[in-house]
Amino acid sequence: MPAALCRDRFFTSDGGFTVLELLVVISIVGMLLAVSVPASSRFYESMQYRQAIQDVVSLLAGARHRAISTGKAQDVMFDTEYKRVTLNQDVRQLPESFTVLVSAASELGGQSQAVIRFYPEGGSSGGDVELARPDKSGVRISVDWLVGRVTQQPYAFN
Repeated sequence: MPAALCRDRFFTSDGGFTVLELLVVISIVGMLLAVSVPASSRFYESMQYRQAIQDVVSLLAGARHRAISTGKAQDVMFDTEYKRVTLNQDVRQLPESFTVLVSAASELGGQSQAVIRFYPEGGSSGGDVELARPDKSGVRISVDWLVGRVTQQPYAFN
């Protein structure tokens, strides 16, 4: 068959898309959106969660390092009401939907504030920071009082 006839057979100019074809395409796009929107929402929340953990751990580890290198005690302040973590002028805002619980020395903090202090010798006042997602899964970030080591572990909130 000559090439011109094959081309004309497949590329006819007498039509467009039928209503049935358009409905099938629209249905497929609708199904893809119905699946992808909740998945992207979960992905965004997971990304926020990982970033919040990283922010808290980096501020705590940075405070320990700064205390050792400068020879001055460094305080990491947690405002559980407004969900903020502060080291000097470095303020990190945690997601509003998360639950933040801090166990620390009561003489260093206030009613809605808790402080974990790092000392120049490498130790700290110690404490735990618990971050929970809305589904009650979360992580416990622990600061060892003796050596100031910062660790994290999964935690289920009740």
